[in-house]
Amino acid sequence: MARSAGDLSASRVANLAANAVLVGFEAYRDEFRAISRRAAGRFARRDWAGALADAAERLDMYGGVIDGVERVVRETVADRVTDKVVWASIKAVYSGLIARRDDWELAETFFNSVTRRIFATVGVDGGIEFVDSDFETPPVDAGSLLFNAHELRTDVTELVETILRHDGLQAPYQDLRRDARLAAGRLTDHLERAGLPERIDRAEVIEAPFYRRKGAYLLGRLVVGERFVPFALALLNTECGIVVDAVLTDENDISILFSFTRSHFHVDVDPPYRLVRTLKLLMPRKSIAELYIALGHHKHGKTELYRDLLHRLHDTDERFRLAPGTPGMVMIVFTMPGSDVVFKVIRDRFPAIKPTTPGSIRESYRLVFRHDRAGRLVEAQEFEHLQFDRARFEPGLVEEFLRDADQTVDVGPEEVVVHHAYVERRVTPLDLHVRQAPDQAATAAVVDFGQAVKDLAASGIFPGELLPKNFGVTRHGRVVCYDYDELGLVTDFSFRRLPEAATDDDDLSDEAWFGVGPRDLFPEEFSRFLGLPPPLRDVLERSHGELCQVAFWQEVQARVRRHEIMDLFPYDPSRRLLSATAGPAPDGRPAGTA
Repeated sequence: MARSAGDLSASRVANLAANAVLVGFEAYRDEFRAISRRAAGRFARRDWAGALADAAERLDMYGGVIDGVERVVRETVADRVTDKVVWASIKAVYSGLIARRDDWELAETFFNSVTRRIFATVGVDGGIEFVDSDFETPPVDAGSLLFNAHELRTDVTELVETILRHDGLQAPYQDLRRDARLAAGRLTDHLERAGLPERIDRAEVIEAPFYRRKGAYLLGRLVVGERFVPFALALLNTECGIVVDAVLTDENDISILFSFTRSHFHVDVDPPYRLVRTLKLLMPRKSIAELYIALGHHKHGKTELYRDLLHRLHDTDERFRLAPGTPGMVMIVFTMPGSDVVFKVIRDRFPAIKPTTPGSIRESYRLVFRHDRAGRLVEAQEFEHLQFDRARFEPGLVEEFLRDADQTVDVGPEEVVVHHAYVERRVTPLDLHVRQAPDQAATAAVVDFGQAVKDLAASGIFPGELLPKNFGVTRHGRVVCYDYDELGLVTDFSFRRLPEAATDDDDLSDEAWFGVGPRDLFPEEFSRFLGLPPPLRDVLERSHGELCQVAFWQEVQARVRRHEIMDLFPYDPSRRLLSATAGPAPDGRPAGTA
């Protein structure tokens, strides 16, 4: 007869629970790898709908596995489930079980996810969770990098052709020799402009292609003497075969490819620690947290983000303060002066002109997390029960918490506990940028703002409010949306023409004299309400005038309803090689990858 949990010794319970967590973690890792491996076949078969479905499935999987592990652990530990002494023992046993794993860092984060389900810990508790890793991080040396080396034997074209003949690609090229020659020309041109010797010693290429949406990417670096030059080859699978669509030879271009505004890559390379450190060599300015997130390990990326925050609090005396920009009616946004992230707390009460609820705001953030972000939506990491010293907050911010967020933020004499917050990468609000930037930069931002709205529409999203204060400019000059109060699926809105006035009184009225539903939009009015200075409004209307046309939006809606997956470019059009060969996309632009 099986003994109940209450009859077992504490050490036996700890051993059973730790192994249950490990079994759950191994199941998660196996399924993660299985879904990621599908990407090569999806790309080869041009199964774009399947690729997007896989992306959503992989995102949802983590929470489902944690649900199952929590049930098993509660059954195993029974009435001792909230005994922290028992959990300290479970953690010690688990630490020993994962000590020799090459994905130990993900295993630690997985354990933390389980304990936080059980305890809803305020702040952190090093006794029952891995605040810092239990293990020394291994050094990154040449032998631990995930590169395959290709020596230059004859010329650069032959070298590129060798790279393109990658075992992971399961479809033929349209014209391999042509693409190798064109890509080689771009690489040698870049070396010449950079003042580097034309002689390449070798190319070091990451072991497997990176897949996302309709694109595949081969990433690596050229070794030129003692210099390393990062590069990426962007591949598109057309009806006539694979083509090299673009060559990226700049760290910034590759960094944008891994942007915090893009969906996660699917790549069949392990272990994660070594892959992230390999990528870090190509993008030195990209944070470790962002790289884990870009690879689909968003929970561990969140762990790294939190550890970065703890280190900043330890190493500086910076204080949290309200973030620059127009204060939001729905969110309190705060940051630290030297930090590259912002914290967003939902206010307890909204003005009457904001017909929404905290629950609907959270739903909008969940939509953004699961949806294709098109390189235009900032990914947010959700945190609970963050605990800080009150002295680290400026008085004005504390007053705002007490006035507008007392249900979400507990302000005590010594501590502040933020029970729910979203953490996002910090960007410059677009309304501030266009006021402060030189004319040329402001013009470029407004043009990209229009393109951002189009890209979001192509991915099936409408931002809700097309106000510059809801958009920001990244360090690369890209315009992104970060305010999701009224964001929704583009098909959920009704784009209407303004009715003609029946009388002069109607025409001169300050209020609408016709019925308007909560999701009715009038594109003819868009540019009028943006609040841009007249010269910049003219720039937007000249470059993206169709945004103010009902027909444009209705056509986008029709294409989205047909489940058409439209092309979106994660790089500048100037990086492309074969616009003419690839053929036009349905929206009139050259076909591309995303």
